[in-house]
Amino acid sequence: MNKSELVDAVAKTTGLSKADVDRAVKGTIYNISVSLSRGEKVTFVGFGTFERRNRKARMGVNPQNPTEKIKIPAKKAPAFSPGSELKEAVATGRAPKLEIVPKVMVMAGKAKAKPKSSKKSSKRR
Repeated sequence: MNKSELVDAVAKTTGLSKADVDRAVKGTIYNISVSLSRGEKVTFVGFGTFERRNRKARMGVNPQNPTEKIKIPAKKAPAFSPGSELKEAVATGRAPKLEIVPKVMVMAGKAKAKPKSSKKSSKRR
């Protein structure tokens, strides 16, 4: 799944517009990147943790000339550790339960839950 497929899937699942979901995905990725660049961890409980890890300098092999050794410098690299719900979903092949809060309508500065559709119940006599 690429980013545009993710945007389509989230829009379909949540009922939000693709434009809103695209902005949210871009904002999420941006803020995760900013946090990692500062050395902060980003944790989504159940899903996993993004963090920055330090990699030590080491000796490697030049792929174009396997007899030549090259020095690989130390660096900081992003890392991801999956959470328990993600691990379980991957192991079992079953997606976790999705809980979505109903859309909220804003009226006169107050947030109100979207009214449920009213179906008339027919009573037997």
